[in-house]
Amino acid sequence: MVKDIPGLVSIIIPTYNRATMCKTAVESVLSQTYGEVEVIVVDDGSNDDTKQIISGLNDRIQYIWQKNSGVVTARNLGMQMAKGEYIAFLDSDDTWLPWKLEAQLAVLRAFPTAGMVFTDMMAVDENGVGLYGYYNRQMFGAYEFFNPELHFRLGRTMDEVWSNCPDVLSGHKCYVGNIFKWMFMGNLILTSTVLMRRNRQRNVGLFDIDLSKSGEDYDFHLRTCRIGDVAYLDLSSVQYRIGASDQLTSSDLLVWIAKNDLKTITKMVSAARMEIPLTDVVIRKRIAQSHAWIGREEFFRNRQNARSHFWKSLKLSPFQAKVAVYALLLFFPELFIDLLRAIKRKFKELGK
Repeated sequence: MVKDIPGLVSIIIPTYNRATMCKTAVESVLSQTYGEVEVIVVDDGSNDDTKQIISGLNDRIQYIWQKNSGVVTARNLGMQMAKGEYIAFLDSDDTWLPWKLEAQLAVLRAFPTAGMVFTDMMAVDENGVGLYGYYNRQMFGAYEFFNPELHFRLGRTMDEVWSNCPDVLSGHKCYVGNIFKWMFMGNLILTSTVLMRRNRQRNVGLFDIDLSKSGEDYDFHLRTCRIGDVAYLDLSSVQYRIGASDQLTSSDLLVWIAKNDLKTITKMVSAARMEIPLTDVVIRKRIAQSHAWIGREEFFRNRQNARSHFWKSLKLSPFQAKVAVYALLLFFPELFIDLLRAIKRKFKELGK
């Protein structure tokens, strides 16, 4: 095995037919205040001019083309090619703020038990206009259960851990602890915010290629948290684009995220039940929640599948009024469901 280059951060950027946006993402890495980086752009079979635009940008960029096979294999290939002591991920439609890596490296130096550090994110529209300064709580429903101040073991201010901390960031806090229990309740982490130690990544392994389409990141981050401490920086270090049709979290792919959520938690219960410090009742409720999520996503797509998941959810956790209503609605004629779909679509249009 080739020895990792000390201090080097390897950034993996998977992309597909996003030449201009990918260039912006890469430039946000090259503009970091921490300069010891290699940028590995894995082109997942683009047929636009991505190669021409990206290849000549900078000698710190490694451009790799693969036959179109999805973001999971692209990220995995990037990790296999990486030479750095640290691994970071950036989706090609997101961008980093200039201080991201320097701040996160300071956090990892301050918390040597942490194998990974993640942050909050700001949401922007397709034109880069800011919509939300802190978006984690809107993006991830699991923050309903999670409070960094309460559920991490230790917190410090950034000026305590980062000697060159800008004044505007100095009062913000960073935390360390084992949050495996809370991650089991749902994903808390945007992949573009993550910086990992390479030795933690090797222990975690690669992204699961069986989790296709979307939602593979939750499984990866849950396995990361199972191994030990992680750190959190209570700042938005990433501009995360929302509202675009080609996103991995677009409405058409939400059913896959829901299905992979169920696969992830059932796989983890099977592999590590004794390591999850939650009661059987709570675990049943969590699995029931996942079945209900699939049911909601399948409601207008596949009535039979939706009905099956709603009943599985109610069998695991009977006292769910909303789930029961959804299940009963599926006994109405399909014309009634079509009417509900039309009403939902109209409300979406009015909300734009």
